[in-house]
Amino acid sequence: MGLHVLEGYGLTETTAPVSVNLPDATKIGTVGPPLPGLALRIAEDGEVLAQGDGVFVGYHNNAQATADAFVDGWFRTGDLGSMDEDGFVRITGRKKEIIVTAGGKNVAPAVLEDRLRGHPLVSQVVVVGDQKPFIGALLTLDAEALPGWLSTHGLPEMDVASAANHPDVRAALDRAVERTNKAVSRAESIRKYTVLTTDFTVDNDYLTPSLKVKRARVIADFAQTIEELYTSGSPQEVASR
Repeated sequence: MGLHVLEGYGLTETTAPVSVNLPDATKIGTVGPPLPGLALRIAEDGEVLAQGDGVFVGYHNNAQATADAFVDGWFRTGDLGSMDEDGFVRITGRKKEIIVTAGGKNVAPAVLEDRLRGHPLVSQVVVVGDQKPFIGALLTLDAEALPGWLSTHGLPEMDVASAANHPDVRAALDRAVERTNKAVSRAESIRKYTVLTTDFTVDNDYLTPSLKVKRARVIADFAQTIEELYTSGSPQEVASR
């Protein structure tokens, strides 16, 4: 379309951007190098740390939170990432959202969720698997995109509940999961998924006003569904339905 998109990165605590790709120095998939007057580094556990002119000095009337937010003068962003030899930063997920499987594998759900959410049928994704034998996922369908997808695939009109179990829809979701899994190792891949018939919205309190999924609330409210994901059938059987 002729649009040059420059990915950047920042937080409220850094008064907006700390890094950004430049028109003449862009690496797709990264958020660029640090801006002048700012510095980023990666801690041993993979957390992105920030320092510089734009970083805040503390939380209002909350000395303990301020102390917890810094280490050796560096602000703990709470994000996980990496930095290449040219100083370009790649964000891979939130530290507090890391899933640790029963086998001890650390999995960043954002990598899987973002890729799978890119499919036109998919509205929201929540990857699960903490202390479980493998990674699973809860998917919701995009009710607004569904009619157009059905039409272009020669399928009759149907509601979300019907589409969730339609073989052609499930086959498309299976392929989407397979493509998503190519970005990670087998131990990090989605082995089973469940399609929910209720989408996550701001109105039902599963999304924040900025449209971020309230992961803890989803996991709590759909605990039984998640448990069934791990007790019914084998991963191969469910993923290929």
